[in-house]
Amino acid sequence: MTYRIDPVRDRPLADEFRRTPIGHHSPDLMRILNVLRYDPSGRQTVLITRVPFAEWILGTLPARRSDPPVLHEDEVFDSREDAEWRVFCKRWEVHTGERITTPRETPLPEAPPC
Repeated sequence: MTYRIDPVRDRPLADEFRRTPIGHHSPDLMRILNVLRYDPSGRQTVLITRVPFAEWILGTLPARRSDPPVLHEDEVFDSREDAEWRVFCKRWEVHTGERITTPRETPLPEAPPC
């Protein structure tokens, strides 16, 4: 049985990804990312580099891998972290039906004291 993302219970993991989209992730976030990286339709949202280390756009892989990806020129990113966050949000919506509209730079809520 494949793990399903619970948009309420797993939402703190989205905040963890927003805080650190590149680098080390907790085991629970890795579980979520593994689910988000699989799309049974084959039409996965991906990042495409337009200028190495400087500019990224979103793309959608076609169901038939011999076809070229669909490029979304209307979304251009000059930060890989922002681009990764956008891909995460798009994939989250596909898997949960819930839309995340929070920009990556929005401050996270303070963690409660121990």
